[in-house]
Amino acid sequence: MTIRLGDIAPDFTAETTEGPIRFHEWKGTGWAVLFSHPKDFTPVCTTELGHVARIKGEFDRRGCKVIGLSVDPLGSHREWSRDIAETQGIAPNFPMIADPDRKVAGLYDMIHPNASDTMTVRTVFVVGPDQKVKLTITYPASTGRNFDEILRVIDSLQLTAKHAVATPVNWRDGDDVIVAPALSDDDAKARFPKGFRKLKPYLRVTPQPNR
Repeated sequence: MTIRLGDIAPDFTAETTEGPIRFHEWKGTGWAVLFSHPKDFTPVCTTELGHVARIKGEFDRRGCKVIGLSVDPLGSHREWSRDIAETQGIAPNFPMIADPDRKVAGLYDMIHPNASDTMTVRTVFVVGPDQKVKLTITYPASTGRNFDEILRVIDSLQLTAKHAVATPVNWRDGDDVIVAPALSDDDAKARFPKGFRKLKPYLRVTPQPNR
């Protein structure tokens, strides 16, 4: 099953390190990041899970839950968590889905046979309050993810969901943004009291409206 932007994120029930969940119910009306790990007791995944635990407050601040997945059983996840705490200085403080039957991995197309027919790739899904997929990123198993980029995209998604703007290249929270092309100049003046700079008819820049 291929999941595209704007699709409803498939719902599922699963066992996790924090008890059984139904994904949509667990997620509620906020945002969520679902990210997969090729296998327990692997080095890159160990560093990723420790890092996400350290920055979990950043996700909380954005009203965004995080949940991991590996195609290993619950007991393995719990043993691995002890290794993560030992090597990274912090244990996972968010649920990890046990998916030994690969049910969730199959729903989200996390196993790419040309890469590996047994392990998931490093897939990231950001799901919005409407249960729709807002972002997908797929990394090879050998490359650790950049969670600063994932937080940056969440900032952009949350901003552009509320305001008629887009975010330019390398944008970070607090930088200027682009006025949506669909707005006329008159509408833009009404919506953005701080004004805008018109570099081209299709390129108008304004200060971030929620700042």
